Amino acid sequence: MPNICFLGAGSGFTGPLATDVMQAAAIGGGEFRLVDIDADRLKLSHDSVRKIAETVGGDRWTVRATTDRREVLPGCDYIINCIEVCGVETVQLDHTIPAKYGVSQCIGDTIGPGGLMKALRTVPVWLEVLHDCEQLCPDAWVLNYTNPMSMMCLAAWRASSMRVVGLCHSVQHTSKQLAEYLEIPYEELDWQCGGINHMSWFTRLRRNGRDLYPELKRRVHDSRELWAKDAVRFDLMQHLGAFVTESSGHMSEYVPYYRKRPALLEEFCNEGYGGQDGFYARNWPTWRSECDDKRRRVLAGEEELKTERSHEFASFIIEAHQMNNPFVLHGTMPNHGLIDNLPSDGCVEVPCLVNRTGIHPTRFGPLPPHLAGLCRSNMSMFDVAVTAILERSREAAIHALMLDPLTAAACSLAEIRAMGEELIAAQADYIPELT
Repeated sequence: MPNICFLGAGSGFTGPLATDVMQAAAIGGGEFRLVDIDADRLKLSHDSVRKIAETVGGDRWTVRATTDRREVLPGCDYIINCIEVCGVETVQLDHTIPAKYGVSQCIGDTIGPGGLMKALRTVPVWLEVLHDCEQLCPDAWVLNYTNPMSMMCLAAWRASSMRVVGLCHSVQHTSKQLAEYLEIPYEELDWQCGGINHMSWFTRLRRNGRDLYPELKRRVHDSRELWAKDAVRFDLMQHLGAFVTESSGHMSEYVPYYRKRPALLEEFCNEGYGGQDGFYARNWPTWRSECDDKRRRVLAGEEELKTERSHEFASFIIEAHQMNNPFVLHGTMPNHGLIDNLPSDGCVEVPCLVNRTGIHPTRFGPLPPHLAGLCRSNMSMFDVAVTAILERSREAAIHALMLDPLTAAACSLAEIRAMGEELIAAQADYIPELT
């Protein structure tokens, strides 16, 4: 029976992922070990998972909680990483300082100024966690949910011996969206997807052997209402020939086309995850408190506990690994020739086979050259940003920002340097000193 450690157990992921694991009856049972440095949120999470166990898992699962991860890492089989480092204190800075320089961000947690600063805060702590894992549970699989995913995973592979896979819900969620847009049963959709996290491309979209892209393009052309639901991604599809995995709001930040002028923002970016300026910065602290309030309502019996199994990959990985029941997921892994025309020393998101022997990425082959070029533009920034973190180099951090496609579209080099210096100075209490 597996021992599963949740790091950052106050995260909104913890309850649903624990529910998913308990719904996988074949696993049998085990122990959840919850870790968070916020004692109040840790207790709330512990009580919530305990209630889930009583409702779904019966007496098959035990739950432990601690603020000291080293107490519970020994003997762990799986580490689920959901940590956040100083995000509430810094989310406004991640948004408002770049905005002064003309850089508009909707989310800002993957690339760009917000993604860089989140990496500078998070990756050093992440590497400390992995160092503890190397000492205390070296055979565990580490399932990372924390963004910026590509930088987190790239740093792990360059500085740790732990087995790490990056997990996101964008591939499975987007494939289901595409079935809805096309109004066909999901099980009849034949698709292939690969690239990098938050920028994977559906290079095949078929039904009964028929290419569905002409039909999807026709629907978008004929319906302004459909276009408005996902304007950035539909525009990319019209011009580049493939649909991409992340929401329009996220995706608008990863390329230089949509956020550099007010008129473009008005045309392509709408409310919320559609691309609203400052959406994440304005809402993140509220979302955290709402998550805690919901847990309290469920514990008080004022709101029903949801027990449906989600499409998140963690439970399916654990089930496949424990029971030798093969399962295919899309995960972030070292490239090593998986996608021929992307850097071999970077990380990519490809189909991976899970069985008792572990998580095995499969070869995808080459992406269409223009799609690979967009992925490489992001990977170049990730590469230099991770170098900045590992070498604690201020200059490399600023160079990484200069490589960001959105920032480069909005700013001169001198402006980018000034913005980088201002961001680093404003968050000096939250990141290791850069030399």
